[in-house]
Amino acid sequence: MISSNDFRTGTTIELDGNVWRVVEFLHVKPGKGSAFVRTKLKNVQTGGVVERTFRAGETVPQATLEKRTMQYTYKDAEQFVFMDMQTFEETRLNESEIGDRVKYIKEEMEVNVISWGEQVIDVELPTTVVLEVTDTDPGVKGDTATGGTKPAIVETGAQVMVPLFISIGERIKIDTRNDSYLGRE
Repeated sequence: MISSNDFRTGTTIELDGNVWRVVEFLHVKPGKGSAFVRTKLKNVQTGGVVERTFRAGETVPQATLEKRTMQYTYKDAEQFVFMDMQTFEETRLNESEIGDRVKYIKEEMEVNVISWGEQVIDVELPTTVVLEVTDTDPGVKGDTATGGTKPAIVETGAQVMVPLFISIGERIKIDTRNDSYLGRE
């Protein structure tokens, strides 16, 4: 159990059978009446955001999340197979469980799989990945880094905007948080 007075950004709690992460919190102590904590909570499973007010000192169950490092090994039909790096057990996840981050997953990539009990809640990719460009318009002599951008398809099928001088076969570094080009590798 955790007190509402101990809420911090990133704290995970259990409410109504779901896991919620505290996005914002504000302790309010009005001149009249009792103090309260105004929070903005994000549902970890669905991504929905709600605002909720708790009395000061009110206790709620704290969600204990387990983070394990796993390696993506292969895709079996519609499921992605991950291997736990300590126990060598396999975990199979559907594309819907991974979300839109599936576009950067490649074989032998290590990810953090976050679970609540037996239920997988989130898959955290590395902040940056290095991928090979498989399709883009050819670069022309005179194209510069400040001249603009063009779409490029990388080996996992993701589309990224890259500078005009990037050509097919080059390895580029991509920020997985905002799908942006960071540089050549």
